[in-house]
Amino acid sequence: MQEQPDAVFPPGLTARVELTVTDSDTAQALGSGDVPVLGTPRVLALAEAATVAATAVQMPSGMTTVGTRVELDHRAATAVGRTVAARAILVGVDGRRLLFEVTVTDGDETVAEGRVDRVLVDRQRFVARANGTA
Repeated sequence: MQEQPDAVFPPGLTARVELTVTDSDTAQALGSGDVPVLGTPRVLALAEAATVAATAVQMPSGMTTVGTRVELDHRAATAVGRTVAARAILVGVDGRRLLFEVTVTDGDETVAEGRVDRVLVDRQRFVARANGTA
């Protein structure tokens, strides 16, 4: 019998990941704008990386999580060379659905905040379906 996600992933799990902004992380480089500051797609990727890290240690064998929904407010610009940190906290579990609150900071300033929903899936089955072989 497979364990329920709320038993595997208790609310309160957290993780923090950092990024030092380079030219390749900018809105110009990512095509999401024409300014040389941290681009929103990269902020989102960093926030998602924090959610993945929060569950990594307790991930059951053969399973993974996939992102399904994001709400993100990108509130402040971050210059190249600055280091931002994304922190994710698991705030709820609803069946296979994991609900995270995320915050991205540059020092004491909040750069972005929001929510990321992920779903627990069987890795091989998910990839097979994506490839049309399931």
